[in-house]
Amino acid sequence: MPPWSGSRYAFCRGVRDDAGRLALTEREPYPYREHPDMRVHVVAQGDTWFALAGRYFEPLPRACGYWWAICDFQPDPVVDPTLELSLGSRVFIPSVRVLTDVILAESRRREVS
Repeated sequence: MPPWSGSRYAFCRGVRDDAGRLALTEREPYPYREHPDMRVHVVAQGDTWFALAGRYFEPLPRACGYWWAICDFQPDPVVDPTLELSLGSRVFIPSVRVLTDVILAESRRREVS
């Protein structure tokens, strides 16, 4: 799967069992690392991971679909993205550059595989 598919599983390998069923290996998230162009968002009423991705990754097609990159990027990665965000909490947002050039980079995919 090409890394630009936008899928968080683009960094997994496919392995087949004896019956020929395809399964994915563990997904290696990109953890929080301070970057000079990252942003800090203070959670307001109605914020969701999906909406934050749409707002901060707006130049990208289907920007909302990168909610998983924001969840992975937190100092304490988000395990359940369906839980409501806490008002006033800080969310670390990677820049579009970090998302495209670092998190989704082909070189990272080769490192993880």
